[in-house]
This record gives sequence, C-alpha cells and structure tokens, in this order.
Amino acid sequence: MINPRSKRPRVVVVGGGFAGLSAVRELSVADVDVLLIDRHGYNTFQPLLYQVATGGLNPGDVTYALRAFTSRYRNADFLRATVTGVDTEQRLVQLEGLDPVPYDYLIIGCGVTANFFGIDGAQEHALTIYTRSGAIRTRDRILTAIEDAAQDREGAPDPTVVVVGGGATGVEMAGSLAELRNAAVPIAYRTLDISRVRIVLVEMTDVVLGPFHPQLQAYAAKELRERGVDLRLGTSVQQVREDAVVVKGPDGEEQTIPAAAVVWATGITASPIVGDWGLPTGRGGRIDVGPDLRVTGHPEIFAVGDVALDPENLPQVAQPAIQGGKHAGVQIRRLLAGSPTETFRYRDKGSMATIGRSDAVVEFPFGLRLKGLVAWLAWLGLHLFELMGGRNRLAALINLSVRYFSWPRSLNIVVGDPAD
Repeated sequence: MINPRSKRPRVVVVGGGFAGLSAVRELSVADVDVLLIDRHGYNTFQPLLYQVATGGLNPGDVTYALRAFTSRYRNADFLRATVTGVDTEQRLVQLEGLDPVPYDYLIIGCGVTANFFGIDGAQEHALTIYTRSGAIRTRDRILTAIEDAAQDREGAPDPTVVVVGGGATGVEMAGSLAELRNAAVPIAYRTLDISRVRIVLVEMTDVVLGPFHPQLQAYAAKELRERGVDLRLGTSVQQVREDAVVVKGPDGEEQTIPAAAVVWATGITASPIVGDWGLPTGRGGRIDVGPDLRVTGHPEIFAVGDVALDPENLPQVAQPAIQGGKHAGVQIRRLLAGSPTETFRYRDKGSMATIGRSDAVVEFPFGLRLKGLVAWLAWLGLHLFELMGGRNRLAALINLSVRYFSWPRSLNIVVGDPAD
C-alpha cells in the first residue's frame, strides 16, 4: 500500500494491459510510488480470448487480479476506477466518483476498442472479442445458436458465423470455430446436420494474415479451406443486420449472408473518451507521441501501446505494448537521475498465428518461417508461458490439452447461455 504521506515522486499508470503491467514492472526498482489504475480489477490475456469465445477456455483462465499483481512490488498499488480526464496543469488524473489522483509522471496505456469504420449496423449488431465480456457474449451467442438449431426450435436459423477480418484474430477465430464444428458438433449434436453450421471468413484484401510472408499467407488460406471455412477474399462488408451480413465481392456484386452471429475482428481505434482528456490526438483518436513516447507538449506524460500514435506506426499487438511500457519506465528513471530520454527502438521478435489443432504459422524477423505442428507447439508454449500466474497456466494447459488432444472423446465444451 502506498503511503499517502510519501515524499517520493508518484507515477500513475493508466491501464492494466500489456503496456501498463510492463511499466509497473520496470518501475518496481525505482525510488518512486506507482499507482496502477484500471476500470476492471483484472488483466485480460487478449491473445487467448478467441478460445474463450469458442468454448475452449474459461474466462478465469485468461484473467489475473491486478491487485495481486501490484502486491508483488513494495512501491506499487492498484485502484479500480474509471478515468474521465487529465488536468495537465494541476497534474491530476480525474476519476469517476472519486477524488482526483495527483501525479508527477503519467503513463497512459489504456488500449483501444473496435473500429467499425462507419459501416451501417456493425456497431449495433456485430460481436467483438477484445474484452472478457465480449468474448463471453460471443461464446453464448454462437453456442446458443447451435443448441437451438440442434433442437429444431421454431424459427431457429442455421448457425452460420461470419468472421470479419483476415488478420491473426480473424484467422484464429475462424479456425477454432471450424474445429468446434468438425470435431465436437457431430458428437454432441447428433441430430444436427453439420452442413448447417457454416463458418464464413470475410477479408477485403486478397490475402489472410497480411503482415506475414506470402508463403505463410497461402498456407493459412489453404488450411482454412481444408477445414471447411468459406473464405471470402477481396470481399468487403456493406452492412451488418441483426440476422445477416451484406457483402460486396470482387465482382462488385452484393450478397446477403444469413448469420446467427457476426464476429468483428478487424480494425481498432482509441476509446472516444480519450479524446476528451485534453491531450493531442491523431489518426484513430490515438495520442500523439514523440520518438521517446512522451506525449507531444507534455514531457511528464508518456503514452504507450495501442493508444499511442507513435512515429514508426508500429503494429498494434502485444510486443510493441510490452516494450513500450518498459521503455516508458526506463525513461522516467533516467529523468529522475537527471539524464535525457532515449528514442524508443522496437525489437521485432516475430509474428505467429494458430489455425487449429497442430497447425500454426510463425515468422521470425531474421527470415526463419515455420508452419504446421512445429509452429503450433511454439505458439502453444509461448502463450502458456506469457499467461500470468501459475494457476492460470495450469488451468489453460489442462483445458487446451483436453481440447486439442482428447476431442471429440471428452467434449470439453464450455456451454453458453442464451442472452437475457
């Protein structure tokens, strides 16, 4: 617990994601008091949320209490609160329903939300899997649709799921849904014709996994098709309805795809509330920062991770957030020592995406590319290692092992509830 009478500099970290936690770790050895603020009481391991959304993992497997995290460090504490603004003149973080919190240095790493690009009906009807609650809603919608179809409820549509976006999130979601359909549905829902359970992946460009090497892109597309995913490349979404998606194909023709669920896995933007904080923002509502990740015009404030509009336009994935949070912590230590700040240098450690059981693609920055079982084992090991807490690692290992190694015998499906 931070001593309120402490005379040490106070660093406030907004956001308990990859960036915020990395900053707290780096500052744990500094002569400062650190206060981590987040509107949730837990950290969410976002790379595995698609497993929650498809019933492979429980929500608790990918979440970790932020107060338990800060309790590791003698100079850190946690406050569950919603930030409503930043008073840069008084150096105060304004909170909903609570007194403002003073700071000497501020690190903003509050992440982003889905960008629907103004497409008609997308925000109202599409599901997202960027948060714990969003993954649960997605799981419940999909599994309830399958259950209703299996019971032949009156008016129940075919349980078609349309995934929008062919990046890593979309590919992993589509592959996991195909695995659910191919391995579990024929055993758990014997009266349901498997051909009614369709997985459609819509991507507006001509490839999936855009940042990857063309060989891996082609491999991922082939593997998805072999798993029965209806891959629509060069296809854009025109409208999202409650029970359908209107798309435009490469030939310019529009088509309506009936859908029990639409999963939005493309495009992110800063939360609109960040624009009300009085800080300079740019493309996507993200905060403008300089080469050292300090906010333009505010040398005592850093913005890191997805919420920062950095000069290098880094990918909005975990590693830039982790490295950015650490960098901000190091720079504060340098400033306290009277040294100048340094330019942020991102070290690309590679990219990976899983397609399904025993299948993934991995690309390293020095040119090594892996696919298939070896890539999948690398993906599995890395994600289990990066999970916070021994209990989470063990639970995730058990549940993923059951899913990947004993389906369809075990049918380890976390069932969904119908929406209230």
